[in-house]
Amino acid sequence: MEKSSISKATLGRVPRYLNYLKELSLENVPFISATTISKELKLGEVQVRKDLAMISGAGRPRLGYETEVLIQQLEDCLGYNKLTNAVLVGAGRLGRALLQYDGFQHFGVKITAAFDSNHKVLNPDAETVILPMNHFESFCQQHEIRLGIITVGEGSAQQVCDQMVKSGITAIWNFAPCKLQVPDGVLLQNENLALSLAHLRNQLSRHQAF
Repeated sequence: MEKSSISKATLGRVPRYLNYLKELSLENVPFISATTISKELKLGEVQVRKDLAMISGAGRPRLGYETEVLIQQLEDCLGYNKLTNAVLVGAGRLGRALLQYDGFQHFGVKITAAFDSNHKVLNPDAETVILPMNHFESFCQQHEIRLGIITVGEGSAQQVCDQMVKSGITAIWNFAPCKLQVPDGVLLQNENLALSLAHLRNQLSRHQAF
């Protein structure tokens, strides 16, 4: 099944499945059932079956899934064997926090460079380089970048978005608190941190009411 049809919730559980399976001895556990996985990870069995069915199909009757094959399928689902290179624009506090987070590679994404118009934050010698914006287009084209992350303020977000599209980027993850306009064929994912926090606070209030 194509990765595009896999829900965000399922993708969020895939690393847990993968870490658990990798801890098993393949010689001693050549096959694994959804029932066993659900018990070990304390997840609902129906949910685990649905997740694995989306990624691997149905297991063998009375045997379950071939452990080694399932590991490979989970890795393929997360993009372990083919990392997608990304760039980030806006090396402020949020941008630098994302640069320091190493969990993206578990989902097949590697931030190869960051860019900023503020010369004070530039660092061409960092593990993930922070370069000036006048290098952006040439870097994207040279490294065939197709995924961009926006962590600038609302005032410059659309300009950065337009520059990403001009540079060949076709998928954008936007953290700016505004609605961006992108042409047809360009994927846009908005991440509203304030809204997520407000939702969590609302859920907390309801929980405390009971």
